[in-house]
Amino acid sequence: MAYKFVIWKDKKEEFRVKFVASNGETMFTTEGYSAKASAKNAIESFKKNGPDAEVVDETA
Repeated sequence: MAYKFVIWKDKKEEFRVKFVASNGETMFTTEGYSAKASAKNAIESFKKNGPDAEVVDETA
C-alpha cells in the first residue's frame, strides 16, 4: 500500500484529512472543516507546499 490522504467525517460531522503511511499508520490529521471542498484544498496545499516546508526543531 502506498502513502495516501484520506477524507473522513468525525463525530461532529466535520470533514477531516488524515495522511496514512504505507504500513497503515496515521501520520497526521487535520482540523475539522465544514465543507468537503475545504478538506480537498488542504490536501492540495500539503502537496504543493510540503516538499519545501521548513523543519523547525524546538527540542534544542
